[in-house]
Amino acid sequence: MKPAEGSTVIGKSVRIHGELSGNEDLYLDGDLEGTITLPDHALTVGPNAQILAEIRAKELTVFGKVTGNLHVSSRVDIRQSAVVNGDIFSGRLAIEENATIKGKVVLGENGRGSESTSAGTGPGQESLFVESKV
Repeated sequence: MKPAEGSTVIGKSVRIHGELSGNEDLYLDGDLEGTITLPDHALTVGPNAQILAEIRAKELTVFGKVTGNLHVSSRVDIRQSAVVNGDIFSGRLAIEENATIKGKVVLGENGRGSESTSAGTGPGQESLFVESKV
């Protein structure tokens, strides 16, 4: 997995505890515990990454392991090597064969799924509970 050109890279030997935010695309292949906020940019979770965090981003691609809720305004791509444990709120979702996910999925126009509550979904939103290997 090669990081996208122009992305900031945090390598697999890096461990972060706390809040991570920024105004550019990020490729994260290390360990992080805390929160990640990239509201106008893309986050790629590399294959060596182990993330325990609430994530807010414009786009998200997961190759590694993520535990925590994902609030993504555009698109989430969960690749075949990924393991995701947490609820996903996004505009769109793609899941490759052999990816593992466990949690609730709420999809809505322009990521409005991120604004939903446990009471249900609003107009134009779809909800799905997933607890298996795809």
